Amino acid sequence: MADEGIRQERTRNLIALAILLFGVVLGQSYFHTLWTLDQDGISRLNQKLPYWDFSNLWAGGRMALLGHVDWLFDVETYRQQLRLLFTPVLQDQEWSYPPSLLLIGVPLSTLPVFVAYMVWTLGTIAALFFAIRPLRLSWPVELALLVSPAVMINALIGQNGALTAALLIVGLWNAPKRPLLAGLFFGLLTMKPHLGLLVPAALLAARNWRAIVYSGLSTLLLVLVTGLIFGMDVWEGFRTVTTPLMAAIMEAPYPQPYHANAMTIFVLARFLQLPLAVAYSIQAAFTLAALCATYWLWRPRTVIDPARRLAITLLLVLIATPYGYSYDAVPLALATAWGFLHERRIPLFVHGFVWIFPLFVHVLNLQGLGIAILVPLAYALLNLQLVHRDQQAQMSNPASELA
Repeated sequence: MADEGIRQERTRNLIALAILLFGVVLGQSYFHTLWTLDQDGISRLNQKLPYWDFSNLWAGGRMALLGHVDWLFDVETYRQQLRLLFTPVLQDQEWSYPPSLLLIGVPLSTLPVFVAYMVWTLGTIAALFFAIRPLRLSWPVELALLVSPAVMINALIGQNGALTAALLIVGLWNAPKRPLLAGLFFGLLTMKPHLGLLVPAALLAARNWRAIVYSGLSTLLLVLVTGLIFGMDVWEGFRTVTTPLMAAIMEAPYPQPYHANAMTIFVLARFLQLPLAVAYSIQAAFTLAALCATYWLWRPRTVIDPARRLAITLLLVLIATPYGYSYDAVPLALATAWGFLHERRIPLFVHGFVWIFPLFVHVLNLQGLGIAILVPLAYALLNLQLVHRDQQAQMSNPASELA
């Protein structure tokens, strides 16, 4: 049996190495295509800046550095300044982040934009690498995770999904024994708050009052520091301009150009042409279900391996939020990596399909099929079913070991 286990582990590591090579080749090919530019510096592939999402972080930081943080909350002025900074033919973009992200954007804006983009991209991937180290995945799986489609999409367009995934992973992993560290990382996660919706359920279920307090204090400190540096008016601008603007973008009828990478229950409901109120109600029901599942996973009575609990919690992230995209699926990549190594009751091709799926989300949406959330939803339900089965077995035979 031991020899069989060693052979299976070697086989999976060889598969992970093959996936790693596939990811490197695919990423390099797509990167080359994306960075084929026209005379205006626009990518011929997507008719945008090749680092279009990062351009907002860099430009917003530059405007704040020059003392014009108010431009972030004047949509037309913001777009005008972007065209002055980059190219007159730039498509419309908006500042869509909480003001606290300026604490990162301003230092980056002191660098040339391409250098800043590389620092940001490599830095966020490095943060993800160090976040997953305590989970003790094999090194081929770790490296394959770092070139997974979800991470690759982040790297290509300069998104922040690798960073927010790292913050969430470190916070959840350290919450039981290092509540102060967890609270600090949960506070930083408020830079993209809709990806942390499950955190309160996990902490409440575990009765982790110290982590809850530290999370609140670190969030308050982040708000105050941001306000002291940039003026407290930035939070009023975020409340009155940015938040309604992003809500309007999310609520627009499906499909829209920015839906290309969307994958949420809310988008599925909009794809089905359901009224806005009904779409919100359906999303609320699934958010509540994800919160309940998280609470169940983190309560002391649920006996489960900590890494497995983390992995399945990460599966629920996209289900809980109405605003999620393929570049927010980095937690999903970690969950599939853990399942690939340890959940052998699920066929390898299922883990592999879910791992690679973010690469094809835009294909579905560009065909007008807003059904991408069904893949992580089915994978999460399958994993939850196996956990429930193990709990039932444990209750009937307390001496048995969990799978």
